[in-house]
Order: sequence, then C-alpha cells, then structure tokens
Amino acid sequence: VLRVINPSTQQPIGQVAAGTAEDVPRILASMRDAWRVWREVPAPRRGEVVRQMREALATNAAALGCLVSAETGKIEAEGVGEIQEYLDVCDYAVGLSRMINGQVIPSERPGHFMMEQWNPLGTVGVISAFNFPAAVYGWNSAVALVCGNVVMWKSAPSTPLISVAITRLLQGVLERNDLPPAICTLVCGG
Repeated sequence: VLRVINPSTQQPIGQVAAGTAEDVPRILASMRDAWRVWREVPAPRRGEVVRQMREALATNAAALGCLVSAETGKIEAEGVGEIQEYLDVCDYAVGLSRMINGQVIPSERPGHFMMEQWNPLGTVGVISAFNFPAAVYGWNSAVALVCGNVVMWKSAPSTPLISVAITRLLQGVLERNDLPPAICTLVCGG
C-alpha cells in the first residue's frame, strides 16, 4: 500500500494499492488483447475517443488540478495548468489522427509503386515523475493512443492519486465506446 502525503502539510491524504512484479504478466496479456481491438479502430475514430477523453478531463480540470496540487505541493494554479497541458496535447493528437499518412513512392520498375504505411507499435509505457504527475502522461499517451497503441502508466510512488483519477476517467470513456479499458492501464508502485 502506498501512503500519499501532502508535501506542504505532511499530512496523509490517501492510500493506493501498489502493483507487484507478479501482476505485470497478467496486465500485459490484458493489454495485448486490448491492443488487438484498438489497432483495428481507424485513426480518425481513435481521435474521436481521445477527444472524448479530453472532454472528460476538461469537465474535471479544477478537481484534477487540486489533486495535483495536494500530491505535489504545487500551488493550485500550477496543478490546473498541468491539466491544461494535458488538454492541449489531446487537441494536438485529435488533429494528428486525421493526418497520419504514408508516402507513395515511385518505383524503378514499370507499373509498380512503393507505399509507406505506419502501423501501431503495441504497448507504450509511460513513467511519470512526481513533479509532473499528469502532464507527462498526457504528452505521451494522447499521441500514442491516436497512433493505435495501448498505454501502460507507471506513476511516481508519491503521486498515485492523480493517476488513479485520470485513469478512471479515461477508462470510463473507453467503456462508453465499447472499447476495452485495458487500452489505458495504470500500475502504481516503486
């Protein structure tokens, strides 16, 4: 169990169950199954899901910003600003989802051409530090998601509450779209 301490007051504000090394194979298998579904979703549709994630985050931006502040000791405006950075990269990723393309390249052989096509990688891991517990995840996950990857988030042991809150919001969006929640997975721990 990770005990969460507000660094400004030194008071406990919550606790989170930590993942273990033994959990990882099961989690990765679940993510692999989710990836098989997610990679087949057309990129513009993936962008629409990220847009919905952005809206869920924006609706809760003030509360999420306060949580960042409580866990990191940042002033509240900085906490809300960190969530705004996440929202901004979601906007970027949504636009990117309609611009993922490859090249058609002339061939030296008559009647032939070469085509470049981008394919999802699979599972992308994001490790966030205590001083930017939400923004780092947002910067990486929004782009990874529109590219067809699933994302495992390993949050800093001192800031797991914001990662739990964000992951629950994102998984709610996935479930409302009949998509596997393992597309966005969180593991808390050391």
